[in-house]
Amino acid sequence: MSNVIVLDNGGGLIKAGYGGERDPATVVPNCLYRPLSSKKFLHPSPTSASTDDLTSAAVRRPIDRGYLINPDLQRDIWSHLFSSLLRISASNSSLLLTEPLFALPSIQRATDELVFEDFGFKSLFIADPARLVHLYEASRRPYGLVSKAQCSLVVDCGFSFTHAAPVFQNFTLNYGVKRIDLGGKALTNYLKELISYRSVNVMDESFIIDDVKEKLCFVSLDVAGDLKIARRRGKDNPLRCAYVLPDGITHTKGFVKDPEEAKRYLHLTNGATSPPSLFESLKSKDQADYTEKLEERKQVDLTKNEFDLTNERFLVPEMIFHPADLGMNQAGLAECIVRAVNSCHPLLHPVLYESIILTGGSTLFPRFVKRLEMELRPLVPDDYQVKITTQEDPILGVWRGGSLLASSPDFEAMCVTKSEYEELGSARCRKRFLH
Repeated sequence: MSNVIVLDNGGGLIKAGYGGERDPATVVPNCLYRPLSSKKFLHPSPTSASTDDLTSAAVRRPIDRGYLINPDLQRDIWSHLFSSLLRISASNSSLLLTEPLFALPSIQRATDELVFEDFGFKSLFIADPARLVHLYEASRRPYGLVSKAQCSLVVDCGFSFTHAAPVFQNFTLNYGVKRIDLGGKALTNYLKELISYRSVNVMDESFIIDDVKEKLCFVSLDVAGDLKIARRRGKDNPLRCAYVLPDGITHTKGFVKDPEEAKRYLHLTNGATSPPSLFESLKSKDQADYTEKLEERKQVDLTKNEFDLTNERFLVPEMIFHPADLGMNQAGLAECIVRAVNSCHPLLHPVLYESIILTGGSTLFPRFVKRLEMELRPLVPDDYQVKITTQEDPILGVWRGGSLLASSPDFEAMCVTKSEYEELGSARCRKRFLH
């Protein structure tokens, strides 16, 4: 077992394990939560999301908008992680830690204090997620363009933000990095607002709405056409589906009422046309009976423990491509990518457009890649090819790149040791990581 601990400290999830392994030893939420049945905040376990009743649970997170804001809370979470889940001795271990780009010096100092002073790791290496993703994809396809050109554009759509980061010879070109202050957390909050306004108040149900977003949301290829389809009533609407809320008695987890119904949108042709209208087929049947059922459906059942989703399913991921619709004065993802490429040397432009790598949980929405290609193609010169690659597991891609780096023979020489930190301080040691 390696004595190098690889820690991908994300705003939503912590991925932690040993260098050289393919998968992390544990994946846990980077937070403390307090269920209604408890009076104190608890540490999440790898199985807590599937076993504990998280209805209306209060949540405390040490990271906001991608950056560490509560070192004391992070210390508490890491202490539980190292002692109870990984069961390691920090003084005999090295740590490879991910840190978002452009972290302030005060945040960097707080991180170094946690690693060396509070936990006492013998050495530390800091890496940004983009270079680790590039390293992993280059090693996975040794004869591919990313490996041969040693150049790629990593698009990281994570929990707190979205980055488009050019990477050249395994170093992130900081001057070319572009950021959108929009990630999975903002999408979940937007979905909470939509459901609370239209159906039932779920503003306190972060874990439940996260599940709704992951299971039911998708990216539309034709927003205007899908909005027209979403106006249809009843079963004539292929976008309509129901999600059942937990009742705390028979089931403590929410679930999709009819999984097959939730997949009907896949039968739409490019999102623009729908299957034969159910309303037309029912005209030949008993119209009075159909009208009666339609009136019953309109009635609001206050005891019903479920809600319907229609256009919310594709309007929420749409914010990634058009943040202005949410009132944010920021460019969409396609324009963000173009700006990142244009910030680099012109000779790199064709290679960057042909080696776009998607990572992060927010890229898992169905049709995400196809929609991004549709948005990007008109903005890219005609003589450039656009090729978008999705990682085999966008959530674990950064950690796997870190594990690969930690297993290299030169890793220990790249690290800052505890004695160097004590002698030179945080600012001097950070220069080794080229941030």
